[in-house]
Amino acid sequence: MSSGNEGSVGEVARYFLRLGVIAFGGPAAHIAIMRRELAGQRKWTTDQELVDMLGVANLIPGPNSTEMAMHLGAGRAGWRGLWVGGFCFILPATVLTIALAWAYVRYGSTPAGEGIILGVQPFMLAIIVQAIWGLKGAALKGAETLLLVFVVAFAAAAGVGEIPLIFGAGIVMLLIHAAVRALTASSRKNLNAMPPAGKRARKGPFRRNLAVAPMALAAAGAPGVSVWELFLVFLKIGALLYGSGYVLLSFMQTEFVDQRGWLTQEQLVDAISAGQFTPGPVFSTAGFAGYVISGWEGAILATLGIFLPSFLFVTATHPLVPRLRRSSWAAPFLDGVNAAALALMVVVTVRLGLEVLDGWYTAVLFVVGAAILLRFNPNSALLVAAGAAAGLAYTAVA
Repeated sequence: MSSGNEGSVGEVARYFLRLGVIAFGGPAAHIAIMRRELAGQRKWTTDQELVDMLGVANLIPGPNSTEMAMHLGAGRAGWRGLWVGGFCFILPATVLTIALAWAYVRYGSTPAGEGIILGVQPFMLAIIVQAIWGLKGAALKGAETLLLVFVVAFAAAAGVGEIPLIFGAGIVMLLIHAAVRALTASSRKNLNAMPPAGKRARKGPFRRNLAVAPMALAAAGAPGVSVWELFLVFLKIGALLYGSGYVLLSFMQTEFVDQRGWLTQEQLVDAISAGQFTPGPVFSTAGFAGYVISGWEGAILATLGIFLPSFLFVTATHPLVPRLRRSSWAAPFLDGVNAAALALMVVVTVRLGLEVLDGWYTAVLFVVGAAILLRFNPNSALLVAAGAAAGLAYTAVA
């Protein structure tokens, strides 16, 4: 699927390798950067195509921003672009995280990285807000999808899981569409049954009934470790995991701390932390954990295991995206999924804002970042570099 603007595999590789280096802030920030650069600046895709890809990415397990890199790479350069885009996006995070794991095993600690995160996150928050505002036109198809966004956002804030919300929103829109079709067909049948002459004035009330149906509310090398078992466990996690890094933490807690004893609780927390403050997907945590458990071989196999299912899922689902949009029955389901995805981005942004904007300095950086975006619309790499410099400067004098 593409907006008719094809490119080369090399172009895809260069873009996503650079993005992988600057992609701080979590999946919402990564997707926001892709939107402003690939839909807004480079015209690789359109907002409608991008939000449809995001909707499909939300339906399958795995890291959404990595899967979006695959979708966008495929749209630009075919199936080779899919695999190259995904690989190049995760490569910087994987290399950095495994390097941190090496330092962790050798020296017993990881660099904190708080200064970089302190400065970068407020700017990433501004980019996310800009992206949500820009995607509203593609995700909101009418009053029913707007109401659905509010319902899903409130439900997500109340603790309802992502998967029931995403599928539920799609089903609600499908039911609304079916109700409208049934009502339209019934009204046409009644209109056709009216007397042909002398009483045509009675058709008016039936025409007024053709309104949209109301919204339905609905230490490296643990003893006894098999590296292939390690690979299969991460393969299972990659094939089943929906949601955030907190869900990944739960999976790894069960598999590696509670059941197998390959990691201590402290090592698990340090692994998740390394994935959080390096750029790119938090799934790069797998490389850190794999290295701590079984050295370089464990790091490579763990990384391969956790990301491989996403490559296979996107390879299978990418050709379906334009077909879903063209289908008279599947398109309403996709509209509901897109509305839910937008609502979940809003909830994540609010939570990130409450976490990030915890002092005057981060609040000032957010305002400055938003003003720079509105006035100059600079390259995202420059924003990340400026944010990192501002954060490091603050921590140096604080």
